[in-house]
Amino acid sequence: MTETTQTQTRPPGDGLARSPEFQLVMDASRGLRQDLFDNAFAVRPLPRMRVDGPLTRLLPPRLREWATRTPHVLVALAGVVSLLISLAGNGGGDLAQLLTGMLALGTILLTLLRPVAAFWISLAMTPVVALLDDGYGSDWPWLPGAFATHLVVLTVVALRTRPRTAAWMWGLTAAYGLFTEVFFGSSHYYTNTMPFLFVCALALLVVTVWHVRHDAARKVTAQQTVTATERSKRTLLEERTTIARELHDVVAHHMSVVAIQAEAAPYRVENPPPELEYAFSVIRENAVIALSELRRVLGVVRAEDYEAPDAPQPKLADLDRLLENVRDAGLQVDRTVTGAVRELPQGVELSAYRIVQEALSNSLRHAPGAAAKVEISYVLGGLGLRIVNGPATGLVKPSPGAGHGITGMRERVSMLDGEMTAEATDDGGYAVEVFLPVTAAVQTEDSA
Repeated sequence: MTETTQTQTRPPGDGLARSPEFQLVMDASRGLRQDLFDNAFAVRPLPRMRVDGPLTRLLPPRLREWATRTPHVLVALAGVVSLLISLAGNGGGDLAQLLTGMLALGTILLTLLRPVAAFWISLAMTPVVALLDDGYGSDWPWLPGAFATHLVVLTVVALRTRPRTAAWMWGLTAAYGLFTEVFFGSSHYYTNTMPFLFVCALALLVVTVWHVRHDAARKVTAQQTVTATERSKRTLLEERTTIARELHDVVAHHMSVVAIQAEAAPYRVENPPPELEYAFSVIRENAVIALSELRRVLGVVRAEDYEAPDAPQPKLADLDRLLENVRDAGLQVDRTVTGAVRELPQGVELSAYRIVQEALSNSLRHAPGAAAKVEISYVLGGLGLRIVNGPATGLVKPSPGAGHGITGMRERVSMLDGEMTAEATDDGGYAVEVFLPVTAAVQTEDSA
């Protein structure tokens, strides 16, 4: 029996591709391509300067408008200076000097529209200017005009881009200068590549420091804005917490007094009728329920270590008791349920209960003596609710409200991505229609 062993062979160069050095080279080449090759000739107009500083704010409106063009004027002045240096310092005849001067001015002005393209043109213009030299100029390979032009172009492009782009431009400039010195510098007594690279390095270092400082200031400003926003939210939360605590103290005290007085009232009347005893019993029961709800909702702000009671949250199955309390308060209400009754997610059940509760409370306040109807529809995609009441009847005057009930219902519906309409009916009543969506996946998971 012969055993066959299989060995895995790596493709040639796979180890090199995984080495950190190779990855570093690939990242560097990718950065060079992104900064200086991709969309090198894209139009990127120089934006106007902001005039919201402490000094520019003091300028008249007309001068402030002109001040926005300050960077453009400075670049144009630098181009004119390079033009004059080319006319005075470059060798060759008058035509060659004029040509190199116009090239210098045009290249610098090009940085206002196409900064990366201006760098490539400036670098390509340097050997052209050197070829036009008749030997009069002693500086080589960077003649005075090319020296000034390329220095200005490097500085402007570095200001308009980022420090990494400035590093790539300096590296390519150094590669060109060293290449020309090694292969063509033997016939020249003096070469100025190293001094030129030193001056460019100083200029680009200043620009980099400016970039770092500008980015740091921008981040600090953004952080201060976020801090101010958080401080405002915290102040608002503290104010709401204070109000909630005061509300808890005041309302809880008065609700306790109502419950106690309702319980003691029948004993202060000799032979009270059964209807009066029942009415006081309902008042006390509702006061106790309201007090429990209030302590559960607002008691959490009393202390950090407050523990809310573990009482179950109400749901649609508890509507019978709610409707009974409402009927005892004098509201005639009927309930209609359609569809297959099923258990829904807890959030939907609680929101539906609260919406019905708030709608019936509004009916009691705004339409005393009216009849109301609650319609609950279990449909395939969720739960439908419709609470409608007729116009107010009788001698009891409707009590005004602040509209917080409708707002609270809308917030609950919006939280569940539902839909709600609340509007007056043709007969003078009011109708609230709500649909709370329930996806099959959520319902199955909640039931499980």
